[in-house]
Amino acid sequence: MFRISNNLVGILNLLTFLLSIPILGGGIWLSTRATSDCEKFLDKPVIAIGVFLMVVSLAGLIGACCRVTWLLWLYLFVMFLLIVLLFCFTVFAFVVTNKGAGKVVSNTGFKEYRLGDYSNWLQKRVNNDKNWRKIKSCLQDSKICDHLAKETNNQDFKQFLATSLSPLQSGCCKPPTECGFTYQSSTSWTKPALINSTNPDCTKWSNEGLCYDCQSCKAGVLANIKKDWKKVAVVNIIFLIFLLVVYSVGCCAFRNKEDNGRWKGGYP
Repeated sequence: MFRISNNLVGILNLLTFLLSIPILGGGIWLSTRATSDCEKFLDKPVIAIGVFLMVVSLAGLIGACCRVTWLLWLYLFVMFLLIVLLFCFTVFAFVVTNKGAGKVVSNTGFKEYRLGDYSNWLQKRVNNDKNWRKIKSCLQDSKICDHLAKETNNQDFKQFLATSLSPLQSGCCKPPTECGFTYQSSTSWTKPALINSTNPDCTKWSNEGLCYDCQSCKAGVLANIKKDWKKVAVVNIIFLIFLLVVYSVGCCAFRNKEDNGRWKGGYP
């Protein structure tokens, strides 16, 4: 049993170490090649994840295979903290993304989104000017509105209304329907002489800057975040089960070695 536990710990941590190499390499590549705020925003988290996985997997690998007691202690402690943090984040993700949904616009194929429908925590994130500049840079780099313009090229207003738009396209690439703008193309609209709506996005829209500074665009981002975080939460649950298995095997190896009288000390 001791050999099996040790071998499993070694194999699992070797796989984790190998996984950390391309993650770390990708982060370093992003940091040297970044040309936009979007790319710069991604490099540090990717490097941090790569370094963390590499250090933890090395600690587990050396601790198990070379019988270094303090390293295995450290490895099991960090794994325990990671499991707790991952569990807390998963619960948090479900809580903060519980609110908010798009409203179907009558006689159209798309929904429109309001910032006030989402949790206060998420609203504060996108209302922060520094955060929004980075998000806006990412949106502009992705050219979502350029893609929409190509997809809806030569469409009349009736055809455009039947188009299925993503939350980002609906919120960032066109003015809200209630503003009463006149359709020219999917990304070009004429403002009426008198705007009857009190929606502040009606005054923020321009054919040059589109609606990237609108509340509806921020709401579209949150709609995407909500969808993505739900998926991440499911992946986290699977990863959490994997971590629990690795942690259990590590504890088993530690316990077996102590029972055999080869290690001194206890286990967490």
